[in-house]
Amino acid sequence: MRPGGVRSFALELARGPGGAYRGGERLCGRVLLEAAAPLRVRALEVAARGGAATHWLEGRSVGVNAVSSDYAAAETYLRRRQLLLRDTGETTTLPPGRHEFPFSFQLPPTLVTSFEGKHGSVRYCIKATLHRPWVPARRARKVFTVIEPVDINTPALLAPQAGALEKVARSWYSSRGLVSLSAKIDRKGYTPGEVIPVFAEIDNGSTRPVLPRAAVVQTQTFMARGACKQKRAVVASLAGEPVGPGRRALWQGRALRIPPVGPSILQCRVLHVDYSLKVCVDIPGTSKLLLELPLVIGTIPLHPFGSRSSSVGSHASFLLDWGLGALPERPEAPPEYSEVVADGEVAAAGQSPFPPLQDTDMSLEGPFLAYIQEFRYRPPPLYSEEDPNPPSEAMRPRCMTC
Repeated sequence: MRPGGVRSFALELARGPGGAYRGGERLCGRVLLEAAAPLRVRALEVAARGGAATHWLEGRSVGVNAVSSDYAAAETYLRRRQLLLRDTGETTTLPPGRHEFPFSFQLPPTLVTSFEGKHGSVRYCIKATLHRPWVPARRARKVFTVIEPVDINTPALLAPQAGALEKVARSWYSSRGLVSLSAKIDRKGYTPGEVIPVFAEIDNGSTRPVLPRAAVVQTQTFMARGACKQKRAVVASLAGEPVGPGRRALWQGRALRIPPVGPSILQCRVLHVDYSLKVCVDIPGTSKLLLELPLVIGTIPLHPFGSRSSSVGSHASFLLDWGLGALPERPEAPPEYSEVVADGEVAAAGQSPFPPLQDTDMSLEGPFLAYIQEFRYRPPPLYSEEDPNPPSEAMRPRCMTC
């Protein structure tokens, strides 16, 4: 049979190019084969592969020579194979026309979210191979995206995060005063599209004005052979007004919105993706005062009325401690993960469903989302020793001797 007997050979997934999968689901699709003439086939197989890999080079000088060290590591999460036409030693002849061969794979219960970085990646693909006698094998490949759910409705991710630091401003070995910074956020877990209300207090005891700023920073950590390499990028930032000498500034929930970014990856052995909120104060003539609060970016948003038993008290005290006397009205619920990371963006991004982040140096150039229903009722009246509604004389009780 002539080599040109195959007119087209392709793979098609049931969810289309923008669909994402998670662990435990079924990966379904079909192999499309169009023959221009009778086609002799020995075997047709489909294989699903997925895993994480890291790789980078580090150079160092040894005398007058330059030596490069190669670091690489890999981890496999998915390896499945299915025969659509089994090789029995005899060829199968397919008639001319279009042929469809459906397939289905059961994904492992736990996977790692797809990711593309400078020194590593997490990729998943499915590949079909057509074997014919006396002809090179024909292959088709399709990449698919995995997004593992990260639920922020857990006590650990609903707990408020806070910290405080101080530094002595110096100039030419002389002290110029003390600068202090304290910051809080209402919880540790957020989803893309949400707003982080940043509460901070900046006390400038120095003789020069200082500038407070805040940013959400993504840290990519790649690991291999006991070594690691990190890459940081600022994904969102805000800048406050300068704080004059001897003055104090208070941020009462400055809004910092999280853009469409990938979720945190914490369960992979060769790479991690972490997030943090960094609040800093630029002090002239001295290194900046930097406070870091950990964040976890999830995929399942905050439930408006669920998972509050462990956090209602802390949220109420959090509001009162930072000067928010009136509780907010019913806020809009956080957006779903699929609404923020749209199918069109996933298709346009190719292998990674998240837009690439621009490298930046760490010179860091709202509303509350928990609806606390229990505290929206009118408070009880204040206690008083004097009865505001005393009984009349006719109703006054008499003693037993009268």
